[in-house]
Amino acid sequence: MRYIVDWHIHSKYSRACSKQLELPIIDQWCKRKGIQIVATGDWTHPAWFKHLKENLVEVRQGIYGLKTATSGTEFMLVQEVSQIYKKGGKSRRIHNLIFSPSLETCEKVIKELSSRGFNLRSDGRPIMGIDSEDLYKLLKEIDEKIIVIPAHAWTPWYAVFGSKSGFDSIQECFGSMSPYIYAIETGLSSDPMMNWELSQLDDVVLISNSDAHSPRNLGREANVFEFDEPPTYDEFVRVLKEQDKNKFKYTIEFYPEEGKYHTDGCANCAYSCTPQEAIQNNERCPKCKRTLTLGVQHRVGMLADRDPNTVSSRKIPFKSIVPLAEILAEAFAVSSTTSKRVEQEYLQLTDSVANEFTLLLDTPIERINEYASLPSIAEAIHRMRSGQVNIQPGYDGIFGKVQLLGDDVKQRQNKKTN
Repeated sequence: MRYIVDWHIHSKYSRACSKQLELPIIDQWCKRKGIQIVATGDWTHPAWFKHLKENLVEVRQGIYGLKTATSGTEFMLVQEVSQIYKKGGKSRRIHNLIFSPSLETCEKVIKELSSRGFNLRSDGRPIMGIDSEDLYKLLKEIDEKIIVIPAHAWTPWYAVFGSKSGFDSIQECFGSMSPYIYAIETGLSSDPMMNWELSQLDDVVLISNSDAHSPRNLGREANVFEFDEPPTYDEFVRVLKEQDKNKFKYTIEFYPEEGKYHTDGCANCAYSCTPQEAIQNNERCPKCKRTLTLGVQHRVGMLADRDPNTVSSRKIPFKSIVPLAEILAEAFAVSSTTSKRVEQEYLQLTDSVANEFTLLLDTPIERINEYASLPSIAEAIHRMRSGQVNIQPGYDGIFGKVQLLGDDVKQRQNKKTN
């Protein structure tokens, strides 16, 4: 059976996150998206942990279901933490994902972190002044089954390889705990091909998740597994540790250019540039002269040591998508993915045809065309699948702009509607 898994989301208790991020609503959206297993997020927050204990029941080792739901969505206890500390004479700002095998283990972690004076109430993604190596050691002492995975590994401001405050290697960040780093999360602004440029990452598997701050963004990126029997927590850890390609089939990716930190730039001046242009300008904005935010593309290039095509056949593959709501917004020529027309079409297609992932990845284009309000919707999905995508790259916190439908399609559409 195919399992689509999203291991990085948030709750309504994280800053700048939707108040709709409660378990029953997450469950409903996972069904519509086609996600079988999703992270709980934020389990160190006292109010959210109470919500988890009241609503979840363990259905298999480390896998939980809602007590009252019938949709079949399952949950794993995974959350993001923010760490700010000094190491090697530099200030570091790192985000990591903590995978817990049980609610009982979560409770022990919460008790230990609270005893050390960390404020777990202020944010679902708590900020802690603790070194990544020391944190991992502490967690392993609590429960050896816990694993840590660096979150959105290339984001400039908060990531293990971030250009603003990261490291040049996993070893430099995690020290003696490096052998227990089985995976890294690539983040929206990079894809596996970019990561394959670094031979140092051959020892870890690449995972992709949504980092959703609202239910609508669940599954922006995800991981696809194939299991003969329903998987347990331990089985997922084994698959990651062994890079088991028989079970881990592929990741579902944003086109990385759409990510908001893909290339170099200065958001204040609406200026973006290639890494080569940034170097020519001494990494400063030519308009305001401030230091540019160096994007993921630039940072990967700094650490790269090979052609990714020479190793791609040995790696877990990936498929790139554009979220359905973005496709519909372009087809309807509206600027918002939450416009009434987009919402109506999204609900109609996911009710009548298939869940979002099935529709984007598997459903025959002819069938989509039967149900879509406009022929350009099916055409856009066809172009997405074949990689016919034009993207104005994102930079310095601004998402890239995707175009699937050229003027030829729009002209044909206009002729049919006139």
